[in-house]
Amino acid sequence: MAHTFEPAASGRSRCRGCNQPLPKGELRFGERLPNPFGEGEVTHWFHPACAAYKRPDAILEALAAAGAGVDREALEARARASLARERLSRIDGAERSPSSQARCRECHQPIEKGGWRIRLVFYQEGAFSPGGYIHVACREAYFGTRDVADHVLHFSRALDDGERAALQLALTTS
Repeated sequence: MAHTFEPAASGRSRCRGCNQPLPKGELRFGERLPNPFGEGEVTHWFHPACAAYKRPDAILEALAAAGAGVDREALEARARASLARERLSRIDGAERSPSSQARCRECHQPIEKGGWRIRLVFYQEGAFSPGGYIHVACREAYFGTRDVADHVLHFSRALDDGERAALQLALTTS
């Protein structure tokens, strides 16, 4: 079972990491896993950068055999950063809390309405499942590092420029 890099054959598939479409002809990463429903294997498709953040072991394995056209250095740097801190691969972006019902997985305090929260996901049996939230201020205690901006901003594509700037400010000041 060898993982693969190849251009997307059509525009119908979606990235497992960010749930965004993989446009036809764009380079994508395929993680090959045993088929849980029968014989053979199944391929889960990712944007290469999303795979580097969320599936670092698999992409490093594939980079060893990757051909030309793959930005090996950047992907390897992202994957190694994710491997350095095990919980970094759980980051699924950030958003403003719509209510104060959610509790932080680190400090167990409510996340105030309108405050920034980092979404978490867990990888189990070939799928990412929602795993709760943490306060932006609790990121060092939870992830073991304050430097999570690249991961958070990569998976926060729905934010407009103003929100991204506000989030970046929150990540540098708190």
